[in-house]
Amino acid sequence: MPAMSFEDFVRSSRQRVDSYLEEALPPATASEKNLQAAIRYSVFNGGKRVRPVLAYAAAYAIGEITRSTDGVAAAVEMIHAYSLIHDDLPAMDDDHLRRGKPTCHIAFDEATAILAGDALQTLAFQQLLNVHEDAPQLALRQLAILCNASGPAGMVLGQALDISAVDKTLTLSELEQVHRHKTGAIISASILMGALTADANNQQLDALTQYGEAVGLAFQVQDDILDVTGSTEAIGKQQGADMALNKPTYVTLLGLSGAREKARELHKAALEAISEFDERADQLRAIADYIVSRGC
Repeated sequence: MPAMSFEDFVRSSRQRVDSYLEEALPPATASEKNLQAAIRYSVFNGGKRVRPVLAYAAAYAIGEITRSTDGVAAAVEMIHAYSLIHDDLPAMDDDHLRRGKPTCHIAFDEATAILAGDALQTLAFQQLLNVHEDAPQLALRQLAILCNASGPAGMVLGQALDISAVDKTLTLSELEQVHRHKTGAIISASILMGALTADANNQQLDALTQYGEAVGLAFQVQDDILDVTGSTEAIGKQQGADMALNKPTYVTLLGLSGAREKARELHKAALEAISEFDERADQLRAIADYIVSRGC
């Protein structure tokens, strides 16, 4: 992939992963209210594809973007889509809007939404086996990263901590633990998995791990800011939803100005982590800029 502007890189990345997802997802051949339709509705509902773009940017920072990178990008987006379906359920956040559209359990029904999420999780793992069929050691390494990031040591734990934090006051350290798992784990995994498709070495992976941890937290801090300052139309979900659920956020803990300062600190840390990378990492730098400027 030749050097291009950030906007063109994002557009190209989205096109690549969407093309792969179109082939990988089961066709919606039955009635509109079936499992396949719910899966496609949740994946193709206007997501910004931040995690796939990070996977592509990490691969490009190290070497070349390949079909292997496409499989990783699709896998992390499937995991993300599954997590949002389940996060929106009545037993979780009970959200009715996602990206400006009815959430999966509203558009279909609760049982179908649960099953769609379950299906997307297993489909994600299948992509890594399919795309790395001729490289079993890489497939195993990628699966280990994704399982760790999405399971009870990663995103699922983060969701459990998030639920248990409702109506409680957390310290900054405790809040960061929630979001390092719930949001940051999959973001970090996307970066590492993408880099591995370009044969990243251990030193590069260490730097990208630090970058991923910083941008993962920055993403959540900016989400908390937008929950207060954004409109329902702009952020695509109910504005003030976290406050309505009495969830601890960076804004409730640090105040609006403090949360903005925290986002700036994390942005700086992300850029410093990849300071030794050359201009091929400029897409990663631009993503860090984007993450802390969303909605501004």
